[in-house]
Amino acid sequence: MRKTALPTLLAAGIAAAAVTASTQAFAYGAGDFFTRVGVAKVEPKSDNGELTDADLKIDVEDDSAFAFTLGYRFTDKLGVELLAAEPFDHGFTLSADGNEVATGSTDHLPPTLTLQYYPLGGTAARVQPYAGIGVNYTRFSDEEIGIDGATLELDDSWGAAGQLGVDLLIDDNWALNAAAWYLDIDSDASLSGDDIGTVEIDPVVVMAGLSFRF
Repeated sequence: MRKTALPTLLAAGIAAAAVTASTQAFAYGAGDFFTRVGVAKVEPKSDNGELTDADLKIDVEDDSAFAFTLGYRFTDKLGVELLAAEPFDHGFTLSADGNEVATGSTDHLPPTLTLQYYPLGGTAARVQPYAGIGVNYTRFSDEEIGIDGATLELDDSWGAAGQLGVDLLIDDNWALNAAAWYLDIDSDASLSGDDIGTVEIDPVVVMAGLSFRF
């Protein structure tokens, strides 16, 4: 079952921040370059699809890794941001009729580009929430499966992305950051060259760390 507590708390915090934002801090707007660094957790949805005509079910595990973003604000309220990370390493389990058939793993990189909206941009608010929509590209590598003589291949994926986040400004340059993305990641899978179905990962990515504004 997908863990929903962190994304739910993040969304609640952003909503509260938008209502209670202080006007004691620093202008935040057009022309700003920024980077955000932290630890990100990828939480795939609980039902990751059926393979080989529904004979097999696949369950993809969570993973955490170092992540960072680069962004630019071209107006007070609009900007772009690119999410990058070190490879995430996901284990998975194949099962049939509730019984484990095989386990395996794969690495993936999920660079994601979003167009962002900052409702309080251009003001002196210390709390700066934002939302974004965009596109995700996911590259899979190092696929392994515990079946003697078998090779697994996962196709790369393109999909939509959505984002919520908030910066809590410390000074003119530094801020605490929390963000969450929803990524549409579906990968066609083949086993020893034979198509076996689609793996539906569709994760929520939750990241916490620091933001630095140039």
